[in-house]
Formats: sequence, C-alpha cells, structure tokens
Amino acid sequence: MESGSAISLFVFALVLQSCLAKKTYIVQMKHHQKPNSYATQSEWYADSLQSLTSASPDSVLYTYDTAYQGFAVALEPDEADSLRQSDAVLGVYEDTVYTLHTTRTPKFLGLDDVRGMWAGHTLQELNQASQDVIIGVLDTGVWPESKSFDDANMPAVPSRWRGKCERADDFDPKIHCNKKLIGAQFFSRGYNMASGGKETQTPRDEDGHGTHTASTAAGSLVANASLLGYASGTARGMAPLARVAAYKVCWKTGCFGSDILAGMEQAILDGVDVLSLSLGGGSVPYYRDTIAIGAFAAMEKGIPVSCSAGNSGPTKSTLANVAPWIMTVGAGTLDRDFPAYATLGNGQKFTGVSLYSGRGMGEKMVEMVYSKGNTSSNLCLEGSLDPAIVRGKVVVCDRGINARVEKGAVVRDAGGVGMILANTAASGEELVADSHLLPGMEVGRKVGDIIREYVKTDKKPMAVISFGGTTLNVKPSPVVAAFSSRGPNTVTPQILKPDVIGPGVNILAAWSEAVGPTGLEQDSRKASFNIMSGTSMSCPHISGLAALLKAAHPDWSASMIKSALMTTAYTRDNTNSSLRDAADNSYSNPWAHGAGHVDPQKALSPGLVYDINPQGYIGFLCSLGYDVEHIQTIVRRLNVTCSRKSSDPGQLNYPSFSVLFGKHRVVRYSRELTNVGVAGSIYQVAVEAPPSVTVTVKPSRLVFRNVGDKQLYTVTFVWKKALNQLDRNGFGYISWNNAQHQVKSPVSFSWGHT
Repeated sequence: MESGSAISLFVFALVLQSCLAKKTYIVQMKHHQKPNSYATQSEWYADSLQSLTSASPDSVLYTYDTAYQGFAVALEPDEADSLRQSDAVLGVYEDTVYTLHTTRTPKFLGLDDVRGMWAGHTLQELNQASQDVIIGVLDTGVWPESKSFDDANMPAVPSRWRGKCERADDFDPKIHCNKKLIGAQFFSRGYNMASGGKETQTPRDEDGHGTHTASTAAGSLVANASLLGYASGTARGMAPLARVAAYKVCWKTGCFGSDILAGMEQAILDGVDVLSLSLGGGSVPYYRDTIAIGAFAAMEKGIPVSCSAGNSGPTKSTLANVAPWIMTVGAGTLDRDFPAYATLGNGQKFTGVSLYSGRGMGEKMVEMVYSKGNTSSNLCLEGSLDPAIVRGKVVVCDRGINARVEKGAVVRDAGGVGMILANTAASGEELVADSHLLPGMEVGRKVGDIIREYVKTDKKPMAVISFGGTTLNVKPSPVVAAFSSRGPNTVTPQILKPDVIGPGVNILAAWSEAVGPTGLEQDSRKASFNIMSGTSMSCPHISGLAALLKAAHPDWSASMIKSALMTTAYTRDNTNSSLRDAADNSYSNPWAHGAGHVDPQKALSPGLVYDINPQGYIGFLCSLGYDVEHIQTIVRRLNVTCSRKSSDPGQLNYPSFSVLFGKHRVVRYSRELTNVGVAGSIYQVAVEAPPSVTVTVKPSRLVFRNVGDKQLYTVTFVWKKALNQLDRNGFGYISWNNAQHQVKSPVSFSWGHT
C-alpha cells in the first residue's frame, strides 16, 4: 500500500514538474507554405506541431488567422527549440505579459456644447450618427449592471455586428447584454497556462479598470454620478450613443500577449469600428510586438487603434505602443481639482489633494511623525511602522515603491489617524487624488520638503488635515501629467511619439462593484463610479473621439482620423501659456505632449489630412532593415519584396516630424496633404525651429482646387554647424494655415546621432 502511494506521488510530481516546465509560446508560421492537402491552417498547424514535437494538439491554445499567422501553444523549452528548426516556422516567441496603464471631461473637451456647430453638424446629429459605431475595448472585462451601459432609447444593434456575449456562471447574455453593451467575451488561455487559472472564467470585470475605460469611451449619460460625493455631475462617455464590445484579456497577473492577440483577432472578425487598448509592454521590434501586429490588421480594415503611452514618465524614452499605425496617447490634467489642506503647528497651511470621504480629523491638531532614518518606514511600506510611535499621530509618508492608497492603509493599521503623502523628486509637483482609507492627502515635492523639514526640526510637530471637496475652473490646465511616458521613440527615432495627450488625471467613470475604489482587499466600500488616473484613462477618451470622427466621416481611413486629431491639437493652456509639465512646472515639449491636447470640435473639420495607406506603412517597414520574412509577419502577405524601399523611416507620410542630425547636416522629407475641406482652398506655410536650424518648405503655398485633391511638399532641414550646439534636442513646428484652418505638425530635432 505504502509503495503504491509512493509511486502515485512520484508520478504526480513528474506530471506537475512537466506542467510547470511548460510555457506559452506564440509561433509565427510561413502561412504560404501550407500544403494544399490541408483544408485549414489549423489542421496544418496541429500536424506540424505533432511531427516536430511530442506536444499533443490539445496543447494549442489559440489559432490566429486574421490578426496574425500562427498559433499559441503550451510547450517545454526543448520542444520550442525543435519548432524553431522547421523551415515552415518563422519565429517562436515566449508569451509576453503586458500591464494595464492605470465627469467633467466632456465639458472640458467642449463635448456638451449642444448649441455649437461641429463641422456643419449639431452635436445631437453627431451623437445620433455614432449609434452605428462600435468600440471594442480590450481590458479587464465589464460590469454590465453599471448605468453607464443603459440602452434606453437606443435603436436595434447594427445588423453587420457579428460579435456575441459569452455565458458564464455570473454572466447571462440575455440579462447582462443589451443594445448598448453588445459584446462581452473573455480570453484566458494564456493566463491560465501561466498561472493555473485561479480566477473565475467570465467577461465580468472584477478589477474595475475595464469598466472605467469602456464607460469613458462610450458610457451613456448618468445623472448625479460621483465618487462618494466628489466630482458630482452627469457622467458620460466621449461617444455616449456608440456601442460597446468588451474583450476581457487582462487578469490579476497581467495581460498575456496570446490572449490580447486572440481578443484583437476576434474584435476585427466581429466588426468593431474602433479599438481601445489601455495596456502595453516594453519597446521591441514591431515583428515581436503583439499589439503592433494586431493593430496593423485592424488598420488595414479601416479600424483606428488607440493605445496608452504608458505611465513611466517623466523619464525619457519610456513609451509603449509606438508603431506609427497606432494612436499613442499621453495624459494631461483637467480643470477640476480636489483640494485638501494641511495646517501645521507653526501656523503654515499647505494645499494638496485628496478624495477621502469618511469622517474628518476635526479641528484639533495632533502630533506628527516622519521616520527619516528608516527607508521602509519613511515610504510606509507594509509592516514598517511601529504602532507605539505612530498611534494617534499624522504620519508623513514619502511617495514611491508601493501604491499610494496602500500607504494610507499601512498608517491606519498601525494606529495613525492621518497621512500626508509627500512627493519626492521622482514625482515632482504632480498631484494625483486618491480615496484614502483614512484622512490622507498628497502634496508636491517642494511642500513635502518643507513639511519633512518641519517634522525633523520642531520639538513637537503638530498638524491637522481638512478637505475642500471639488473645485472647478482650475488654472493652468491642461498640464502634462508627470507620469505620462515620454519620447523619444526608441524603436523608430524618426517617428515622433506620443501622438497626442488627452484627459488622464482624476477621471470619473463607471466602476466594478466587485472591488472598492482603492482596489485594496481591505477596502469594503462599494462605488458605482471611481476617479482614476493614468494614460489608461486618456486612451479611451481618444477612442471615443475617433468614434465621433468615424460617425461624421465614415469614408475616412484610420490614418486620416489620426491626422485630424493630431494636426488640430492645441499646445496652449487656459491661461494662454504654452503647455506645462507637472513634473517640474517647466514648459512641456512634443516628447511629452506630441502634437498637443486633442480638440474634438476642430478635429471634425481639419481642412487637410496626412493619409497613409497600408502600402505606405510597408515602405516604412522596409526602410527599417528588417528581414523580408519579418515584414511579411506583420503585414500577413507574401508579395512584399521591399524593392521600392525608402532609405529613411522619416519619409512616412506622418503628421509630425522627427529630425536626426549627426551623420547628416541636411535632412529632407516629403509629405502629401489631402484636402477634406472646401474646393478652392489655399494654404500658406509657417515654420518655427531652433536658431541652429534652417527650415525651407517648397512650395510655400498650396492650392487645392477640389475636395479630395492631393498636394506634395518638401521640407529641408539644415543644421548650421557654425552655431555652437549645446542642446541635444530642440523643437519646432510646420503649419499650413488659412483663415479657417491651422494644420500644424510638431517637429523634434535631435543631435548626436551617428
């Protein structure tokens, strides 16, 4: 009996070891090599797998055909090596884990101006037209009971829609889907393979992030929305009458590339009109970038793809999702704030921000403490605070390492009665409001330094925290968020990224009631709406605006929609100053804000657009020096030879310019503009550049006799080496102007490239 048990245990251990050794790999196939004897690609893939490895056909997690040519499969590393030897296999890549980039917005963007005319349409007409537009959101799923997905008075679902709502234990398509939420599917095979599938298999959102992003893009109007009384008003998405299809590709441990690709493929097949992905990974060549490959297939079908730029700012070169056929979205602030006040024992009073909604501290001052000597204590990491020292006091915590709301929970659990979260140099003056579990507030670095110094030097430092609710018409705004990832673009430096910024700080939108507003396990509060910050929040603003543009101009390509949003963006704030950077309050630049902050009303009537067809992007890929097979992987076609490649990726007909000086003192680019304004339009060029650069544009005047006419121009950038070039980079713009339109492109200049 005992020996039998021992054998059983040994066999179980071997099976377990084998399972643990397996990983998910995405296999790129040379799909044109499929023998005619196979009816489908799937049959060929399964047979190839069995002939080259000991893996069974059951190991295949997904077969891709629309967004990618290949399959995702669970293999042991040596089996993956065997596959790589096959002539029919282009590449075998380990599955990548991507991360999430986590009601006043419509007013701030001018989207509640019912009286105004929008490119000849009233806003009401535009919203009506957007009922035919379907936005696919790849995220953590959806909370279908949210009022933001109410379908009152919506017409029937567009007949062309091929998507579905997937049944699960907690999700009934008949009850939970409607004429607003028309799709809800989940993709978890990559996640299950990596983690053993510990989460409920459902399209339902147990995180909150996906509900927030979907409702930001296309949430229905909800009166009296707020987070525990903050930001009270009517919540609505950018395109409040557009349809929503939710594709759950993100789980507790992240978003797996194999699941994302399956979600993108399904969304394209289902017939979405816009794709929104508030997630990303590192910078890799485009043929290794799952999102970039899926987005290329979407772009070919006329589907604009909006992606978040990442939250790794203000450090340079931190962007995600930089493929030129993707709209890369950074984050800015709104003109709304949530002030909180710290009054110190020495009479000084400082302003910060907070969304704390419980019982306040009252008016009586209490003692303060700051653990300056112990790094984990001054950061308020879990288990770092001594209750004997902290109990009954206001604790000063440095920002960094752990979540801001977690610091408040650590202080509360140690017996503290309040928290002042003080920024360090890394976050500068950027303030992000949080719904803390105790009376807590955040202050910028300069104020933080004064408070830290006061606690260190005063014999008995005292403080009291109070809360000021919601304030509007804050100036200056917008300001570029310090967390918003920055250029330059490390994958293709000749393409300026990000493309634009949109509202991404303290955004109110719908929330999942499976989780409290802080997302912490100990947060038992329930909220139908939550206030969140991140490029995750700015991305769906642009997805919703793309839906409005698609409704107004159904014949426009994805590139035309992107061009319209870029060339009409603004770079001056509500004090008429150049946009500023929250990191240090300095002036921002296109590596932070791209073309500027989106302006929906102007984007609907841009005058001229820079269009790029798939062939243009293929020429761009050919200029990167990739193997032809790698390019075929991205574009999924065999007739790519790169015989007509341009020598410079910057020749792409992009709505911005990135000029690299070093080896060459002269850089020359051509661009083509398409007239989407009126017949007989005439434009004059205006340029701005650093003193060390001469810019010449030929011709300097463009005449468009008819709507749809295209005109070429060439711009020559000359670096005057005689002038001492101290800066490594500089910025300017090229703008085509007439009385009605300003079609403006940012230009970045970099020196030192050899």
